[in-house]
Amino acid sequence: MARIPYADCTSAAARPLADRIAAERGSVLHLYQMLLHSAPVAEGWLGYLTAIRQKSSLPGDLRELVIMRVAQLNHAPYEADQHAPIALREGVSQAKLDALPHWQDCPLFDARERAVLAYTDAMTRQVQVSDEVFAFVAAHFEPRRLVELTATVAAYNMVSRFLEALQIHSHDAR
Repeated sequence: MARIPYADCTSAAARPLADRIAAERGSVLHLYQMLLHSAPVAEGWLGYLTAIRQKSSLPGDLRELVIMRVAQLNHAPYEADQHAPIALREGVSQAKLDALPHWQDCPLFDARERAVLAYTDAMTRQVQVSDEVFAFVAAHFEPRRLVELTATVAAYNMVSRFLEALQIHSHDAR
């Protein structure tokens, strides 16, 4: 159960944005139901995450590997529950999802995926990224994609920290 109740999405303050979220995303997920306690924060969040997920040039399979790895590292089951089906649709195999906890020792991941996962691990665990890890990932991407990759890792660390601080989970009643 979430630590605070979900916002009333039918209130005058929340309704316009809740309707927009439902139109863009298909429904108002628990994450947005919580964010709608503050319509300005919810609106900014929606814009940022839409840019990360839908306007970035980063390939969808790499984006979803990042999101799934961040969810694992931060023990954020809601994030993983929401993104596992998306990862599969983006071409990440179930075998790769199953192997993410031990990706370093798994031959399923190619050099580019290993670089992305090493970068994700460093940004999530240590925050600071060593020159060695950065050089490894930079060898695979031009500056635009490096910025988009970095923003994706940062954004989904933000998401998991928000979810876990407020204990938002898939099984919560709406």
